[in-house]
Amino acid sequence: MTTSRLSPRRPAALWAAAALSTALLAACAAPSHNRDANTKDSAMPSEPAAPAAASNGSIDLGGYRWTVETATDKAGKPIAVLQREGKYALTLSFVKDRLGVSGGCNHVGAQYAIKGAQLEVKEFQTTLMACQDPRLMQMDAAISQQLQGRNTFAIEGDASQPRLRLTTAAGNTLNLSGEATAETRYGGAGATVFLEVDAQRRACPHPLIRDHQCLWVRERSYDANGVALKPSDEWHFLYQDIEGYKHEAGIRNVVRVKKFQVKNPPADAPSVAYVLDMVVESEMVPAP
Repeated sequence: MTTSRLSPRRPAALWAAAALSTALLAACAAPSHNRDANTKDSAMPSEPAAPAAASNGSIDLGGYRWTVETATDKAGKPIAVLQREGKYALTLSFVKDRLGVSGGCNHVGAQYAIKGAQLEVKEFQTTLMACQDPRLMQMDAAISQQLQGRNTFAIEGDASQPRLRLTTAAGNTLNLSGEATAETRYGGAGATVFLEVDAQRRACPHPLIRDHQCLWVRERSYDANGVALKPSDEWHFLYQDIEGYKHEAGIRNVVRVKKFQVKNPPADAPSVAYVLDMVVESEMVPAP
């Protein structure tokens, strides 16, 4: 069988790129008959969860991804440059001491510090991708300009639907809604695992779903230089989906995922959850 390679890259390079993006952005064990539930994790261990940057009761700023819902200047007028097709789409993440912004053209980020109700943001850095839509690059520049300096903030609501209000040094106001990170939802840092996902789903026995099509996967591992080691894991069914991963028939992927233990899962539900961290390698495989 011949293959057409789309975007394979050495994991060492991907780790470096991921480290940069993470810095700037700050990405159900199978039923009892799924052998994956008893498989040991391989590849790089996950870093411990970072302590929350700030909190309001049980709501941790660093435990959520915050999506801009409204942005107004000090006169109360919408800040249109932060919109895409009439909607706000920027998301803020707080990882350790890094504030990251995604949703524009590039990943932009800066160091930040919390002092009481003040959020002080240092000079922003950005990745250097070029986008066909110049408005996205304008959005990157605008959000950096908005947030740099001393902001005041308040976290409101409960842990299920928290809201963040930022008032910038210029007197503009950003209102954001929070979505819990996987670490918050599953109560821990999780383990980092690499999975090779076959180009085609396969029919698999499932106790709850008739004619179920499972992902066909095996674990992969790499040496310290990012060179792929010979696979030692056997191909097997993954009886649940990977959160955040959209499988396309005909595309083989190697993905880096976070593997979380699910506390007190319902009967017949997975006891492990897989959450996509990044796609390491993609390859088009023609149908046999």
